[in-house]
Amino acid sequence: MEIINIKEKFDLINGFYDPKIVGELNNQQVRLAKFKGEFKYHKHDHEDEMFMVIQGEIIIDTQEKLVNVKQGEFIIIPKGQVHRPIAEKEAHVMLFVTSENVNTGDKVNEFTKEEIERI
Repeated sequence: MEIINIKEKFDLINGFYDPKIVGELNNQQVRLAKFKGEFKYHKHDHEDEMFMVIQGEIIIDTQEKLVNVKQGEFIIIPKGQVHRPIAEKEAHVMLFVTSENVNTGDKVNEFTKEEIERI
């Protein structure tokens, strides 16, 4: 058992859309990432994804609508849903995903992380 200080972990993250693993439970990973700007559209065919905004605000663009997620709120993106996060200003986000989750889902692009670092 270990206590994780979220603020201290975010202080270790320098880039945007570069998730870091901070914990694991039940084949799930808890990841932290800083968001700023626009990510790429993608989907996860076999897994849901949860975004919890710790600081700031993000927009989830589903191509059909824009959903604002504010500090202290979370959203679950169902498997198969095309989406992309957007952050006009820097936002700090906690993600709950499966251990097999590839951060760019069905796409490979400049944001794809083959190996996600644990901090």
